Amino acid sequence: MHEFVSFDHQILPAENSKIQSTSIAALYGKGVFTTIAIQNGEPFLWDKHWSRLTANAETIRLDPQQFQEQKVLDSLYKIVEKNGVINGKCRLTFFDESAPKLWQAEMESRLCLLIQTADRREEKNRISLTFSPFQVNSTSPLVGVKSCNYLANTLALDEVKTNGFDEAIRTNEKGHVTSACMANVFWLKNDRLFTPGLQTGCLKGTTREFVLENRDVFEVEEKSETLGDADALFLTSATLGIAQAGSLGEMKFSGELHPLTQLLSDSSSTT
Repeated sequence: MHEFVSFDHQILPAENSKIQSTSIAALYGKGVFTTIAIQNGEPFLWDKHWSRLTANAETIRLDPQQFQEQKVLDSLYKIVEKNGVINGKCRLTFFDESAPKLWQAEMESRLCLLIQTADRREEKNRISLTFSPFQVNSTSPLVGVKSCNYLANTLALDEVKTNGFDEAIRTNEKGHVTSACMANVFWLKNDRLFTPGLQTGCLKGTTREFVLENRDVFEVEEKSETLGDADALFLTSATLGIAQAGSLGEMKFSGELHPLTQLLSDSSSTT
């Protein structure tokens, strides 16, 4: 993470940005976030990220209306400039600083906004995947919400990396492919592109949405065994972009990088 952050539209050193330790955000992780790719100093797919962030906030009963979109975007540009970000990433987080009802009968609602930046993760030509034992609960009230309660995702990713892999495919309680630990999943079979439907419990990723808008994609419910017959496998996220898998467990994917991996860069060069 870079040196400075924007906290409720004020730029300050990252170490000085603090939320209340007794808030529902600190005690129970009540909040939502989105991570945006910064390309040439500009937030990529801003409209999609802002729409999802505010919708997710409303889903968990937060009111983002006090933060006007243009003012938030202005603060984003200011912190990007302050930290000298040309190509990197930016995270916006809404925290609920209210006291939890379990500890206080009357609550005064308070929402705060943190904007932070960082360098992009190092890109790999091919990523190594496995299957995660950590399942996604497609009936959870948080399904489809990118909430600050991301412990299951981070534990799944830590377990994967401990075993020498870059990422992992997660299934839901029905055995259907949902996503990776920190990304959406696409696969190619017989020149047809597939991705799990939202009903599986996968996150409505902004990069996922971009691919659906620009390619013919079949949204499906498929068991994990389906990936064993795939011709190519891809992960998508704001920080990864569109990354192609080199392996899934012991299965190796051969062939050149697929043109799909260039979709985002091709779009950036034409806008």
